[in-house]
Amino acid sequence: MESCKGTVTELQQSPTEGSSAPSIPRPKTIDLKSLINKINYTHFLDGTITATFRHKRYDSVLSILVNPQPCTNNELTCTWNSTDDLNLKLESHNFEHLLINDGKTALLIEPSAIKISRDALIFTLPDKCSELHSRKTRRHSCEGIEAQLIQNSSNFQGSLLEFSATSLHIRVSAPPPQTFQWLNHESAAILVLSDRDNNIIYSAECNILKQSYEQHQRSIVVTPTSNHISKFKPKKYRSARQHLSPSPNINFRHPLMDKWIDLDVDDLSGAGLSVTENSCDSVLLPGLIIPELALTFANSDSLTCKAQVVYRTPPKNQEQTDTVKCGIAFLDMKIEEQSRLLALLYQANNKHSYLSNRVDLDALWKFFFDSGFIYPEKYLHLKSNKEVFKKTYQKLYEGKPNIARHFVHQDNGTILAHMSMVRFYRNSWLVQHHASRKTETRSGGLSVLSQISRYANEVHQLYSAHLNFLICYFRPENRFPRRVFGGTAKYINDPKGCSVDRFAYFHFRKSFKNQWDVSHPWSFNQANTEDILELKRFIEHSSGGLMVPALDLDATALDKSQLFDEYKSLGMKREQYFYSLKIEGHLKAVVIINISETYLNMSDLTNCFKIIVIDSTGLSRDLLFLMLSILCVKFELDEIPALIYPTSFAEKANIKIEKFYNLWILNMQHLDKYFDFCAKFIPKINNTIYASSEKVL
Repeated sequence: MESCKGTVTELQQSPTEGSSAPSIPRPKTIDLKSLINKINYTHFLDGTITATFRHKRYDSVLSILVNPQPCTNNELTCTWNSTDDLNLKLESHNFEHLLINDGKTALLIEPSAIKISRDALIFTLPDKCSELHSRKTRRHSCEGIEAQLIQNSSNFQGSLLEFSATSLHIRVSAPPPQTFQWLNHESAAILVLSDRDNNIIYSAECNILKQSYEQHQRSIVVTPTSNHISKFKPKKYRSARQHLSPSPNINFRHPLMDKWIDLDVDDLSGAGLSVTENSCDSVLLPGLIIPELALTFANSDSLTCKAQVVYRTPPKNQEQTDTVKCGIAFLDMKIEEQSRLLALLYQANNKHSYLSNRVDLDALWKFFFDSGFIYPEKYLHLKSNKEVFKKTYQKLYEGKPNIARHFVHQDNGTILAHMSMVRFYRNSWLVQHHASRKTETRSGGLSVLSQISRYANEVHQLYSAHLNFLICYFRPENRFPRRVFGGTAKYINDPKGCSVDRFAYFHFRKSFKNQWDVSHPWSFNQANTEDILELKRFIEHSSGGLMVPALDLDATALDKSQLFDEYKSLGMKREQYFYSLKIEGHLKAVVIINISETYLNMSDLTNCFKIIVIDSTGLSRDLLFLMLSILCVKFELDEIPALIYPTSFAEKANIKIEKFYNLWILNMQHLDKYFDFCAKFIPKINNTIYASSEKVL
């Protein structure tokens, strides 16, 4: 006879049907008062206890769940959890004992039965009962968690009954034509668990430890094959772990058992954290996704994120054998909360390092002029719009928008070095405004470069960071960026890892001549999908670098970006348009016009024409300038910076070039090589990033 539906884990807590009664060790006894308290606690939690019966003829054991009622003396009343086939079961079985199981220990109660009927069970409790052996790891009951056991393309579906940190107990079915003969208990299988909203919260390769032998539905116990998962590509340079005092703690509702968990944090980085659990009560399984984890500090400041358990290891200290260390990686976090967390960590590591702090704008202006960052020629270009310039930087530095970050090295309010970045494309951030006072050129300038490098290393794997690429424009004659950015590209030696492309720069003023050369029929319209595809092919052929994905020049180029809406919500501009210039139907150039806040970038490279000349045959300077003038009229512009690629066309067409800019792009998947370069040539940048072979986050 099978147990009632809902029977407590007959594989692990009671013998299966047909087996003989086990020899149960009884090393410890519990008095009646403690037993009554345990029963009432079980009732308070709406829990169940197990009533065990033995078959009158076959000597097999049957376990049925019952609901205890409040108890004040030695008389206990229980109701049935299920009444399926109850009369037949009671006729063929004799009552033996009760079991109260809390997942770690079980109380064996041998009461006197006063009444056992379809309506209720009434017992007289004994003066004492036995506590069965304690399990090394507590098991936790589960409800509402769907389970799939997948092996060799067979998918057995059911539910999770209970779990511990080292094993999981599931009940699955095998609807025809599927059969349990397809399940090879000697081979590993994949266990996938989903919550009530069908979100996957756990998956791991598991070994089958044991199983029951019903034909259509089985209880199976599995154990994960590993205590470590590799969620991300392994990194040589890991996030620096810090021990904060006082230590923060984490709390979350456990996705498998719907109970609140609260743990102290051992160490913390921008990418994750580690905690220590009592091994017997451990609830963190490597691979488990925690949809909403709160990181709380002593001042009650709290950050929320999505996280995943990535490892579970025994402690290094042999005296702490009753504990395990667990690592948790951040999967996603709101970008403003990333900034708050990293700002705290930077300050804890170096009191002079600040991330997106509130800056005294008067001190910032003074710093830009004193450091020579705003030099006379640059000031001539921005002086006529200085009030607009001030308002832009007020939005960036006082409003702390999600599209901007600034890194400051300062002492007692005096800014010594500065660097910033702005999210200008979907998944690319523009690094800019690197400056330091001459007396702090080495330490301050390297400090902010180190900060921005560490920031990229810690957050690029989070979706909300939108950081797949770092981009930067630099003058090739400037020694420091040529050494750092140009040196990185040479060291990586892979244009898909880091690329540098040169643009010619000049200021364009709209003008219309009386005579235009129209010997070649031309057209100038908004670019279509075919034009963008041709643009992509040309860049891949001529450059082979990262311009296409980093500057949104792929198939998504013509789509409206969520990023533009974010700028708009901040009261800021961000627009991008593509126009194609054709002669006799052949694409000659694509003009990309970027419109943003004035001097979002001080050289206004975020508010400019970007001209990609695909085929220079028949394309003259006058014809190109006519097209640009048309755009100036359309967008109400008198003067705007322009960048031309490739630079050979600007020289061939006799365009008066003011300077050259190199566009540097770093793929975040090659950060290790970037830090390798820094370790060899600029070691101070790596002060807060270190390599380690131990399991860190």
